[in-house]
Amino acid sequence: MDKSKLEAQKVHAEKEISQLENRQKILLNRIRKEERNARTSRLCRHGAILEGVFPAVLDADGEAIKEFLIALSRLPGAGEIAEKTLNAGDAG
Repeated sequence: MDKSKLEAQKVHAEKEISQLENRQKILLNRIRKEERNARTSRLCRHGAILEGVFPAVLDADGEAIKEFLIALSRLPGAGEIAEKTLNAGDAG
């Protein structure tokens, strides 16, 4: 092969590399977006459950809700109940 053909192949290979790198960026962005969407959906579902079980949190700010949940978690037996309930949900 002569030098000009090798140079042309090199340019072509570099172009392909650039295209593949861009494709990779696009795919990584899609993955991140899907992860964000899944997290947002999960947070909305959990928030809706919290509001359904404890309607008083509807008017509370984030800090008050945090304090409320911490207080609940400190009640006697709360940890065991949470673990048992969550493990039962995983099994079923």
